[in-house]
Amino acid sequence: MTVSSVTSTAASTSSSASSAGLGSLDQADFLKLMTVQMQQQDPFDPVDQKEMLAQMAQFSSLAGIADMGSTLDSIAARLDTIAGAVTTSSTQE
Repeated sequence: MTVSSVTSTAASTSSSASSAGLGSLDQADFLKLMTVQMQQQDPFDPVDQKEMLAQMAQFSSLAGIADMGSTLDSIAARLDTIAGAVTTSSTQE
């Protein structure tokens, strides 16, 4: 499969991603890249569907882990608030 025509699209996405960091890429960026890849692929030598599904599963797992990280940060902040309140009430007695 040739990807020369995808290079300009990937380059523009890469340049915008590199300015904000790779951590800023989201599911919409992934779907854009996958759509361009599917449009530009050789119909006589298509991309393996198993490989594409594996990439989608990995991205979904990564998104879930990122959500879980933000949830854990929120829980930690609440626990710190509770611990601070308990410590404050204990010292006042």
